[in-house]
Amino acid sequence: MGRAHEVRAAAMAKTAAAKSKLYSRYGKELLIAAKAGVPDPEMNLGLKRKIAEAKANQVPADVIKRAIEKAKGGTGENYDSCRYEGFGPGAATIIIDCLTDNTNRSVSAVKTCFNKEHCKMGVAGCVSHSYDNVGLFNFPYEDEEGMLDALIMAEVNVIDIECEDGTMTVTVDPTDFHKAKEAIDALIPEVEYDACEITMLPQEYVKLESEEDKESWNRLLTMLDDCDDVQKVYHNVEAE
Repeated sequence: MGRAHEVRAAAMAKTAAAKSKLYSRYGKELLIAAKAGVPDPEMNLGLKRKIAEAKANQVPADVIKRAIEKAKGGTGENYDSCRYEGFGPGAATIIIDCLTDNTNRSVSAVKTCFNKEHCKMGVAGCVSHSYDNVGLFNFPYEDEEGMLDALIMAEVNVIDIECEDGTMTVTVDPTDFHKAKEAIDALIPEVEYDACEITMLPQEYVKLESEEDKESWNRLLTMLDDCDDVQKVYHNVEAE
């Protein structure tokens, strides 16, 4: 199956997850983006991009506003970003991004998840070399030529465009994320995104064959999702 299928499957899994987890994740990311410059999206491109991403993922306006107001108020709330990589059952690989105010707590929590499923947590770079960092958009649309023309006119570095079952998946250079979103919004007014984010996509997907591996993998993902510090999880396991 193509990448569009995997993106849709991931988007469906995301909508089934607890909304509070999603809102908490974006609240932290918006706070960090706002504190990295001025808390004004018109003067802070990173914040503007993060707000657009949050809105596309149905994050309520009050969650966005609250995070920006926190930054304006000079809150002492700070988070460090950290990434962990490792190997799951079979040929599964996984990348875990965290935002935390206590790195010792986050590494301990992630390591515990790996250990419980007899999986191996690796060193930095052991997995990420086989993933691509991209701006990702997934939405209902079929005109590949029209989309490519619009993105080229917006001077977007397009990596790939794929259509499958009436759904288009566009991947772009992450530095062009905001330009690409503006071009898509202009071409398709009121477009509804299934995915709209900067993410890590595996260069190849794998399939877990045994029921034991599938069960272990699902338990690992569930435990990681339950970790408060875990922001995003990327992996190369093909959706069922």
